[in-house]
Amino acid sequence: MSKPPQFRYKSGQYMFFQCPAVSPFEWHPFSITSAPGDDYLSVHIRQLGDWTQELRRVFSEACERPEAGMSGLLRADETTTKRLPKLLIDGPYGAPAQDYRKYDVLLLVGLGIGATPFISILKDLLNNIVKMEEQADLVSDISRTSDLTIGSNDTPTSSKVSPKRKKAVRTTNAYFYWVTREQGSFDWFKGVMNEVAELDQRGLIEMHNYLTSVYEEGDARSTLITMVQALNHAKNGVDIVSGTRVRTHFARPNWKKVLSKLCSKHCNARIGVFYCGAPVLAKELSKLCYDFNQKGSTKFDFHKEHF
Repeated sequence: MSKPPQFRYKSGQYMFFQCPAVSPFEWHPFSITSAPGDDYLSVHIRQLGDWTQELRRVFSEACERPEAGMSGLLRADETTTKRLPKLLIDGPYGAPAQDYRKYDVLLLVGLGIGATPFISILKDLLNNIVKMEEQADLVSDISRTSDLTIGSNDTPTSSKVSPKRKKAVRTTNAYFYWVTREQGSFDWFKGVMNEVAELDQRGLIEMHNYLTSVYEEGDARSTLITMVQALNHAKNGVDIVSGTRVRTHFARPNWKKVLSKLCSKHCNARIGVFYCGAPVLAKELSKLCYDFNQKGSTKFDFHKEHF
């Protein structure tokens, strides 16, 4: 949707959303999935209940049907925007995930549609990576130009001009774990994941997809899928399960191993653990963070929100 000129927000925040064509009285909260630097606002809405079903119906009538072979997402173009339903927004509102910039290392855990707050964070980190690369290239170009000028003039008083640098992003590494039961869910953030995999040349962001509706890795019943998956990824660089460049694992992550690995890799670091999903896993992650904080130099700060 279009972004109001004065609407400013942080990644991880949410807003209330109303569509008068569906109901002139109902407001529903959704995490903002666009990044603060984007010139638009976006939310991802899972169809679950009367209001979301009606919202989909209203937009389905206004949008073009996907072509054969394309994803099931409806598409709007210049011809449809004039007749799209009006949307009202209220926000933004603060949420735990907005504090991610306080940490050098991030562990982002999303269950199903609970991944939405972290999509904005990933996009924001990616935008910062691109800006930093552009800034580094600019500094390099100016430095070379200054060297050539000094060499030709032989004047020791000539000084190099450097551009004004913005404050660097504190986060050096981010680990994103997305756990979902339905293979079709991977379509939701396909574009973002491919963009991160393509543009993150320095490996700042590490992404892991987990599909829980398939037998565990190592199980004889999932071995064939794993073999085909590995061959296709090696040949084409695309995962056959998610349709992205991110490899999909089967069953649930071993969270104790995940945190242990982070401890080994980032000694003495303070790691921000952000979770969005059902309450059951929140208890497990909270306890693991507490246990690791008691016995090691790496400290985990746990933040949660439920949908």
